[in-house]
Amino acid sequence: MSSEFARKNNLKKKLGRLIYVKNVDGIFNYEGKIEHKVKVKLFYRGHKKRTEIDVIGGQKWSVILEMSWLVCHNPEINWKTWEVKMIRYLYEYRK
Repeated sequence: MSSEFARKNNLKKKLGRLIYVKNVDGIFNYEGKIEHKVKVKLFYRGHKKRTEIDVIGGQKWSVILEMSWLVCHNPEINWKTWEVKMIRYLYEYRK
């Protein structure tokens, strides 16, 4: 989650330790470390999930879902129409 989105929605919680993070291109994030996590409820067309999301500064997007969430929920995505279907839930994924 971008720090700007978290700030606008008053969603900050301090972490006990700093986490270094790489961007999706494999390069370390120029804004530095993850210093916060937020507890949120995700809702999408009747599907609900409580989760924690890392907060990273300086990003132009609001939220990016990580691979563990995508593996766990396995949504059906039509990239041509931008349609997402939550038709199955595989298991609780743990790192």
